[in-house]
Amino acid sequence: MQQTTVLHHVKANIVLFGALFANLGIAAAKFFAAAISGSSSMLTEGVHSLVDSGNQLLLLYGQSRAKRPPDALHPFGYGRELYFWAFVVAILIFAIGAGVSLYEGWRHVADPEPLRDPTINYIVLGVAVMLEGTSWAIAVRAFNAGRGGVGWWQAVRRSKDPAGFIVLFEDSAAMLGLLIAAAGVWASHATGDARIDGYASMAIGVLLAAVAVLLAREAKGLLIGESADAELVHMIWSRLERRAEITAVNHVRTIHTAPDAVFVAVSADFDDGLAMGAAETLIESMESELKTADSRITSIYIRPEKQSDAVAFPKPGRGLRAA
Repeated sequence: MQQTTVLHHVKANIVLFGALFANLGIAAAKFFAAAISGSSSMLTEGVHSLVDSGNQLLLLYGQSRAKRPPDALHPFGYGRELYFWAFVVAILIFAIGAGVSLYEGWRHVADPEPLRDPTINYIVLGVAVMLEGTSWAIAVRAFNAGRGGVGWWQAVRRSKDPAGFIVLFEDSAAMLGLLIAAAGVWASHATGDARIDGYASMAIGVLLAAVAVLLAREAKGLLIGESADAELVHMIWSRLERRAEITAVNHVRTIHTAPDAVFVAVSADFDDGLAMGAAETLIESMESELKTADSRITSIYIRPEKQSDAVAFPKPGRGLRAA
């Protein structure tokens, strides 16, 4: 039973585990190559892979913590703790990944080391491309399966699961970083100028800083609270409108408490002739219907409120970002 649970956990997080194992192996190989060849870009690529490995561990830890059940202090659960760790990952990429790369690049430009045989660098880079490419392909396939036909950037903006798009961004940056490192090693030996390898290291640092800023922006939005997608809000609104006892839906407000959990707050104008007992039964029926319609809806609060007294929001159209 325990073995089955472990296998299910690994399968459910195949993107993270695939990236973790690939990055650990790649980091060791890159550090070995950097020690032999003295290449700055190989050293920074090793740091890059090591930081990525730590990031995957943090995301796995965040997912584990986020699954804790609600309690008195956190009545809506701990799902958003995953968003906190996603933000920490972005900070680590910027502070350690980009910071070390820029520093090492500057140091090798200011005081370049003598050029050595680059063969080991090319071998390690070739192996890294295969391993990193496999991890990247897994991340792309998983993210593509869940984007629902929308554009890639729009899918990232709409995604409520940071693990998927963080690994996608990390692996994409890693593939570009490998190309930059290979170009730096080749150009240094082709021209006899060891400083070019340092410039390649700095370019990798700039690339990581840009990725970190993008990830921090997305993680920040999730951390402070984002609404559910417009399709879900539209579905809730439409089902409430169809009720004869509801004369007007004033607004439907939603917030993700976890990637797969949504809290819904509704303000609706009930028919004035509806008795209190009938209204209670109606609310229970609507809550049950909505939770059955979409399993992401975990908590619903429906407030009877006169349309003239309520703060109204327009009904969102399909495909638009909800309020």
